[in-house]
Amino acid sequence: MPGVSQRPAALDPPIALLDRRHATGPLDSRARDPKAEADERQHRAADPGVFGGLPGEVGSGVVPDPANRTQIEVDVVVLAPAEPGRPRKILSLGEAKWDRVMELRHVERLRRARDLLAVKGFDTRDTMLSCYSGAGFSRELQAAQSHDIRLVGLDQLYAD
Repeated sequence: MPGVSQRPAALDPPIALLDRRHATGPLDSRARDPKAEADERQHRAADPGVFGGLPGEVGSGVVPDPANRTQIEVDVVVLAPAEPGRPRKILSLGEAKWDRVMELRHVERLRRARDLLAVKGFDTRDTMLSCYSGAGFSRELQAAQSHDIRLVGLDQLYAD
């Protein structure tokens, strides 16, 4: 797939449609500062209660959307550890914007990615849609927050 630089063996079938990119690099290098990216990844992976399960892998990826002839970039992908004989469980799909207020459309993109991955055989029943923002969240997005939408601001990322 275009724009995909690597796919570790641990993510082999059926994750071919969700290729992890830059496992140790930027979540979104166009909008993120490297220190914040590292802090964010550590924060996400450190607490299994955040996503309802212990994260097995954290990275970023691209989900092909053939119906719309596009790809959906996912800045933060949190996968549960693989369980033999079971579909790979996606704990969270997230979008990170360092310098922009996040809006409802960001969650809609993540929902679309989740739906596409479910069709491909991933376990997305409890997938959390996470928005990470250094600039905050629109009122509409805040009002739409529910059990499957998590808004994470700087205050949560840098809390002691």
